[in-house]
Amino acid sequence: MNTTENTPPVRLLTPAELAVCIKVFRDARQWTQEQLAVIAGLNVRTVQRVEQGWPADADTCRALASAFDFLDIDALNKPFAIPPEDELKAAQEQFDLEHVTFAAIPLTTGKQLAELAQTSTMDMSELAFEMGGEADKRFAALMEYFRNYRDALDAYTEAEKREAADTMQANIDVLKTLGVSLCYAERQVLLKGSSDPDRPMPANVLYVIGFPLGKEPKLFATPTSVDIRL
Repeated sequence: MNTTENTPPVRLLTPAELAVCIKVFRDARQWTQEQLAVIAGLNVRTVQRVEQGWPADADTCRALASAFDFLDIDALNKPFAIPPEDELKAAQEQFDLEHVTFAAIPLTTGKQLAELAQTSTMDMSELAFEMGGEADKRFAALMEYFRNYRDALDAYTEAEKREAADTMQANIDVLKTLGVSLCYAERQVLLKGSSDPDRPMPANVLYVIGFPLGKEPKLFATPTSVDIRL
């Protein structure tokens, strides 16, 4: 078999294809055209024209790639291997099968986080993008404090609970000054232990995700099943 026959042709995106890509990327983040224009540093009319299939110059493509956090800001100016439509559809179906999607709820107060300690059994928390050393340290400190609070919640007096919420609020405020915005979601799962896999244990998983301030999505996805060692 000639493998080159199954290799998609490499070429630049047409203006119509670029329009679809930009709209898909924007919709995935639940941004309006106005929000994308602000983040990319472009005129909103430029974004509208790109999504209408008008040709875009190299600088516009770089600005859009940067807004979507492409590692290579010239990616949209380079040739692509374009898969056929059936392959794209199959890839989307496979992604949907392997992932679950949540609404990203803004987490803005220490009181919110303190209340989540009462309902969550465990958490899976991370910064969605590389934020820098200080932001990484502050986020890790916040989540470590949260876990310690959750694990010893029954021992806290009401006054101590209010103090804990204030401490978490202070960390959230610092993260905001560092350009980090927090979102959360909760998920009911069944944990299967290696000792007794036939008797799964119910758990409520809390996801706390840090996004760049102003680039918070309305949805995020996570793998359907996760290997957690207890």
